[in-house]
Amino acid sequence: MAQVTPDTPGEDDPGRGRRIGIDVGSVRIGVASSDRDATFASPVETVRRTTGLKDRDSEDIDRILEIIEEYEAVEVVVGLPRNLDGSGSRSVKHAKDFAFRINRRLTAAGKPLPIRMADERLSTVIAYQALHMSGKNERQGRAVVDQIAAVEILQSWLDERRAYLGRREAKTAEGAAEVRKTSPSPADMVRKRQC
Repeated sequence: MAQVTPDTPGEDDPGRGRRIGIDVGSVRIGVASSDRDATFASPVETVRRTTGLKDRDSEDIDRILEIIEEYEAVEVVVGLPRNLDGSGSRSVKHAKDFAFRINRRLTAAGKPLPIRMADERLSTVIAYQALHMSGKNERQGRAVVDQIAAVEILQSWLDERRAYLGRREAKTAEGAAEVRKTSPSPADMVRKRQC
């Protein structure tokens, strides 16, 4: 299968505000939210999947849109299921279709938001490890494992975003320092005027 490239945080960052993270499964959809400073991800809920690839939008899409509005999200991060080699898994089509439907509905409602496809490799594995560490088995944790995966997807995005913004800030500061070095100081300008 061909390589699938996820989005990365970048120049078109919407700034401060909550992000919604979504883990699209074939049976359930995990949802997570960040705080307003986009620092930490927390679980929100698990939504039962009711919309298939060829179906009309159903209750699951409606519920996700309600959550986006309720949390006043500025960005939506949907997990892009990739294999370890970077190729797309069979679930890529489901995730992209879900992101497309959310985007279409938000745009039609006059509330477009950036919809990002974020790398979700190993998010489900990490979610199951967290369950086992808490003493729950797969069956006991079925209701929350998708939320944990959504938290993992969103937290990875937030961490990448923070690193990107840090690099951008450092580069801006470096550029400002370089300008100060090459610009004449006020004392130099006074001396020039006196000459």
